[in-house]
Amino acid sequence: MLLLDTQLLLWAASAPDRLSQPARDKLLDPDNTPWFSAASIWEVTIKAGLGRTDFRVDPFLLRRGLVDNGYQELPITSRHALGVHHLPPIHRDPFDRLLLAQAESEGMLLLTSDATVARYPAPVMRV
Repeated sequence: MLLLDTQLLLWAASAPDRLSQPARDKLLDPDNTPWFSAASIWEVTIKAGLGRTDFRVDPFLLRRGLVDNGYQELPITSRHALGVHHLPPIHRDPFDRLLLAQAESEGMLLLTSDATVARYPAPVMRV
């Protein structure tokens, strides 16, 4: 089971050519089920709501496209929220920290393009 971080989800949905070959290989492997977190949709919704001209993503279309393309949705639970507690302070982004806790809690591999996130001991792979 693969959990994609928000950046990789955005690339997979709108700019798949930006995905690295290892990311593509993981996503195309029929033994891997791609997942997205409600936290990523929440993060995109917040950024879209800020009205930034450099961020034009419709979170409703993003979610629909992910579901239509076989991605599974991972809700946020209190167990996930509590999992953030033990993470070392390597990265301050609350969304990335929640994704790490979710991956660890659910036995998923978190795929990220973020070198800082990849420094965590959780099940994470930089692609």
